[in-house]
Amino acid sequence: MSPLEILKYPEIQLFEKSAAVSEIDAVLQNQINQMFETLYCSDGLGLAAPQVGCLQSFFIYDFSRRDDEAKYGAGPIVLLNPEIIESEGEELADEGCLSIPGYFEKVRRAYRVQLKAQDREGKDIRIEAEGLAARLFQHEIDHLNGVLMLDHLSSLKRNIFIRKFKKKQKYAESK
Repeated sequence: MSPLEILKYPEIQLFEKSAAVSEIDAVLQNQINQMFETLYCSDGLGLAAPQVGCLQSFFIYDFSRRDDEAKYGAGPIVLLNPEIIESEGEELADEGCLSIPGYFEKVRRAYRVQLKAQDREGKDIRIEAEGLAARLFQHEIDHLNGVLMLDHLSSLKRNIFIRKFKKKQKYAESK
């Protein structure tokens, strides 16, 4: 099995809303396995299905390399059809994205969230998380709704990013 290609900004699929997972079959399980391989090759913590071109509502994560986050399930963990049902507090912290490599910016998110989802076998689960785990869950669920971390930035910061991105793109094309 080989890793999947992670779609990069401004790929159009990154802005599309995902469909609910309605069938848990061998095709889905294979997709999940490939996504974990992709996640481990990219050294990320989480990966949403749309980031690899699959417009289904699920994401994976693995905190096994982060002792401080093990209480949220070290991993590997799959969340199908996740939905945030409660949130509280607020935190402004650095955030990055595998679909926007090398770019980090402070993003305001809820500090604590509760979500409901199904696990890899379709069993209903609820998870309460705070800090980094809550941030990851919100970030990945945003991907399932066609929202990027850029959408949480002020228009000024977003415009600066877009200008720099276009400049880099133009420079790469000229080579």
